Amino acid sequence: MNGPWQDAAVAEEGASYAIHLAGKPIRTPQKRPLQVPTRALADAIVAEWKAQGDKVMPDTMPLTRYMNSVIDTVSFNRESVVDTIAAYAETDLLCYRAERPETLVLRQSTAWDGPLTDLAQRHAAPMIVTTGILPVEQPAESLVNLRRIVEAHDDVALAALHDLTAISGSLVLALALSEERMTVQETWSASRIDEDWQIEQWGEDDLASADASRKLNAFKTAARFLSLSRAVNYTC
Repeated sequence: MNGPWQDAAVAEEGASYAIHLAGKPIRTPQKRPLQVPTRALADAIVAEWKAQGDKVMPDTMPLTRYMNSVIDTVSFNRESVVDTIAAYAETDLLCYRAERPETLVLRQSTAWDGPLTDLAQRHAAPMIVTTGILPVEQPAESLVNLRRIVEAHDDVALAALHDLTAISGSLVLALALSEERMTVQETWSASRIDEDWQIEQWGEDDLASADASRKLNAFKTAARFLSLSRAVNYTC
């Protein structure tokens, strides 16, 4: 049995696109109109609604939930979201390396040196790399410049960047993906160097594997949301 959401459709409203249901605008949990910046994202959200059966299942509507969050939360807490994302640069994953074994050290340097060098050259944001887990203070100018880059993202991109950063543990990698310097798969693989090495040494744990799968799905969804918001197809 199909629900009334089968009538979901896109309505162009100026420079944005609204999502309508039976001719009326769909609203967010805070009763604001659900409007998006690109036709590609609007079409994808409509597809989520049309895919529902006789009951709406929010877990199967990640793009809709993302846009609700942008409209109801991110737009009203923008500075706080920027601060949260930018803070990852102070303890970025790529800056903390293993001292041994040599195999792991080489994998880290192979995957991580390039993004760090690219970031330093293009955004005047060199980062200090250390070994072990003790915190290292990053250059103040680099942190300021990285925050500026984060702040340049619009609200929709900011929501995606937040999750890409939090899931990967690296603002450097999240920015590389956002700026199309790395693919989704390259970014994800680079964020998993340590975990994948541990699996090779000790085998795969079922709970850890399930958690990794969940994170990968969330990572891909964030990347897709970012891509659709710009009408750009990120290479996987």
